Amino acid sequence: MAKKPLILVTNDDGISSPGISSLVEVMKEIGEVIVVAPDKPQSGVGHAITINSTLRIHKTKFHNVKIEYSVTGTPVDCVKMCISEILKVKPDLIVSGINHGSNISINVIYSGTMSAAIEGAIESIPSIGFSLMHDSIDADFFASKQIAKTISKQVLQHGLPKDTCLNVNIPKLHLSEIKGIKICRQARANWIEEFDKRKDPSGNPYYWLTGKFINYDEGKTDTDVWAVKNNFVSVVPIQFDMTGYTALSHIEKWKWEQEFPVDKKKK
Repeated sequence: MAKKPLILVTNDDGISSPGISSLVEVMKEIGEVIVVAPDKPQSGVGHAITINSTLRIHKTKFHNVKIEYSVTGTPVDCVKMCISEILKVKPDLIVSGINHGSNISINVIYSGTMSAAIEGAIESIPSIGFSLMHDSIDADFFASKQIAKTISKQVLQHGLPKDTCLNVNIPKLHLSEIKGIKICRQARANWIEEFDKRKDPSGNPYYWLTGKFINYDEGKTDTDVWAVKNNFVSVVPIQFDMTGYTALSHIEKWKWEQEFPVDKKKK
């Protein structure tokens, strides 16, 4: 019998969230599952790591798997802790989610779900972040589970290009209503932030971050925003090298020599 792949399941909504339970359930069908996830919600922490306080891990029994720990840190802490201290070997696949809410477009920058997957890519482990575009704690994950299983099996079979992970967003639809999977790019979009200013009982101000999502690629059919809006599952390859390659030649043309010599030799 072929050896089952070792699959690390993590998330940013916390180890007891319905989304991670659904992901664990479906990953058990294709591999040996271990769970290492934050002990509390960590949405929006991005690629944060814990360096100014200690980390603790605790055995848990939420998911009926042999190896399962909660971590008092971020999703990236969980991946690092799993590889370095809990398993001490690299899993064959890391899956993160299923997130309660969208991680399309610029949201990938802020997402703890996707940062766990990106950390996997940094460790050269095939990794995927799954998000359902439904924020409710009572969200229906049936369609998401089937999609997560399909994409995970493809990644296990084919692997991923070097330094790459996948950002998968699933529309809030019944499985029969989803048109299919669209391999696409991240839309150019961002949030225009607004701070809702309020006062506490002592009269001191506090702020609640809100905002509007602005899509500058409106109508372009090759983006993740278009895909989910038109009932497709979006699959975007993500890389952690954030170098602005198209800007290199532009910046090299600046008159640096007036202040310092600039090495323009191509490596």
